[in-house]
Amino acid sequence: MARLIIKTEKGPFELKPSEKPVKVCMCGLSKNQPFCDGSHNATLDEKDDELYEYDKKGKRIEMSEEEEGGCCGGGCCGGKDEGHKH
Repeated sequence: MARLIIKTEKGPFELKPSEKPVKVCMCGLSKNQPFCDGSHNATLDEKDDELYEYDKKGKRIEMSEEEEGGCCGGGCCGGKDEGHKH
């Protein structure tokens, strides 16, 4: 089952061990979890009051007005599955 993870951070959390700093991903986009790989750079222009979705490759998916209005993303909006209840 798919999982929606809400992340609000736009940068990594830095641990400072004695030798070399370690950065932990806080945006949820890193392909090297739990460590930061710089993917948070895609989030720097996000607005705090909007919801964003990213695909598996880390590319931002533009949401339609229906989705922004509360569509579950299950393909049932837009008349495709009118009998489906959310």
